[in-house]
Amino acid sequence: MTFLAILLQIPQGVPHPDDSEPLLLQTPFDYIFYVVLPVLFLIGGYFWWRRKKKREEEKDK
Repeated sequence: MTFLAILLQIPQGVPHPDDSEPLLLQTPFDYIFYVVLPVLFLIGGYFWWRRKKKREEEKDK
């Protein structure tokens, strides 16, 4: 396969990982959206999973 055939398969106008820029945390909203919310989802998911597991153990007894 030639280089030209490979180059023609890359769609134009579509974001690629090569074109991405680093995340700039400049406003408080950026910090809340990209840092605080994911951490809260992880912590909340852990407690939800633990409560669900505890209920299943009590149900089996």
